[in-house]
Order: sequence, then C-alpha cells, then structure tokens
Amino acid sequence: MRHKLILALLVLYGLLVVYVTVTLAAGGSAPGVFVPICTLTGFSFCLLHAGERLGWKKALLLLAFVFAVSLIFESLGVATGLVYGPYHYTEKLGPKFLGLVPYLIAVAWFMMMYPSLVMAEWLIPHSWTGAKRLLSVAAIGGLVMTAWDVVMDPIMVAANHWVWEVQGAFFGVPLQNYWGWWLTVFATFILYLLATRNRPSAKEAGFDRLAIAAFMITGYGNVINALTGNLAGPALAGFFALTPWVLLTWMSISKNNAQKAN
Repeated sequence: MRHKLILALLVLYGLLVVYVTVTLAAGGSAPGVFVPICTLTGFSFCLLHAGERLGWKKALLLLAFVFAVSLIFESLGVATGLVYGPYHYTEKLGPKFLGLVPYLIAVAWFMMMYPSLVMAEWLIPHSWTGAKRLLSVAAIGGLVMTAWDVVMDPIMVAANHWVWEVQGAFFGVPLQNYWGWWLTVFATFILYLLATRNRPSAKEAGFDRLAIAAFMITGYGNVINALTGNLAGPALAGFFALTPWVLLTWMSISKNNAQKAN
C-alpha cells in the first residue's frame, strides 16, 4: 500500500510538471499557485520514499539537517551576500524565515537533495567505507544537485522569484552561486552521514529508480521550460549538466542487477 501511494505521488507530480510545461510551451501562464503545489507534491513523494528507504528516524533526521543547513546558509547569503553571492527573494514564494528566505525554499532543497543522495549512493561503490565513503557521497551528491541549478536558477530569475544584485557570468547568475550550492549540499550530507554513522542505506533498484525519475522530471521539466521560454543557453547547459549523472546512475543500477542475476 505504501509503495502504491509513493508511486501515485510520483505520477501526480509528473502530471503537474507536464501541465505547467505544456501550458508555458503553448504561450500561456500557469497560475502562481502551481509553484508551491508542484514543490509540495514533489516534497511529499521524496519524504515518503525516504521514510520507506531509510526508515523514518533517518528520513526525519535528513529532513531536519536539510531544513536547518539550507535556511542558515540561505539566510546568511541574503543578509550578507556570502555563500552564493548578493541576491534577495521577492514576495512570490510566500512567507519568509526571518523575513529573508521563503520557507518553500527549504522544502525545495529537500525535494532535490534527497534524490541526489540516492543517486550518489549508487554512484559510490558499496565497498567504500569510512571517511572515503563519507566524503565521496557528500561531494558527488553536491555535484548532482548543483547540476539541476544550472538550468533552474536562470528560470527562477526570469520568473522574478529572486533577484541577483550583480550581473553574473552565467546568464546573469554569479558563478559563486554554484559553489554555494555544492557547499550547502556537501555540508548537509556530511552532517547526515556522521549522525547515521556513515552506514550505507539499503539499495533496492526498482524502488530507487522512482527517486531518480523524480529527479529527471524536475530537471528535464526545467530544461524544456527554459527552451520554450527563450532561455536556450541555460536549457542546453542544464541538459548536459544533468544527463551524465542520470546515465551514470542508471548504468550503475543496471550493472548491479546484472551482477545479482549472475
């Protein structure tokens, strides 16, 4: 029953993303409420998937670390310009933590950070242990999630969800932003892995593919939205940033299944 609910949430999330994507491609505009609805649906899928995969104690611990680290880093970033570069949020994403960062942003961090963790755990050999595994999972997980921001950030800026106070080198986005994204994910995963004693999570190929599918829906949905929204540069960059990680993870899962079959 729980697996069916998780699958249903993934399908619903996919349908919402498709609706928004088709609407924008047709020259229309999706109601503003679809941003929080899509985000909360994707978040709900990830949280239930994490609860099933990691156990609820670990899932809620990961959630707590994601919310704490992302809100602290983002608040510091908005207030000082450190971490990501000088920027501020508009009022379009709802109520803000300390008047600086919309709470929805922390929800979005978890929505993408959890699939990035799943992918990183498949990409790092199960035999790796200790500091080698901890640093590798955290570093690769940070790269996987930062690949999503390559296309996402220019879209959200164009939609006036946040404003960069400098003209950055990457389609208006400062390159420092991507270092900040990697650092945020790296720090979160380091804390989570230390708190859980760096024990590898149980990996079930079919079930984990659902989390990768959620990552793909979000990432490639943004690529299409950028392409149809006159942001061909970010769309192309996003496609080539996302695709290697998706392919490598899928190949790792397939290799694991083949070894089990033999």
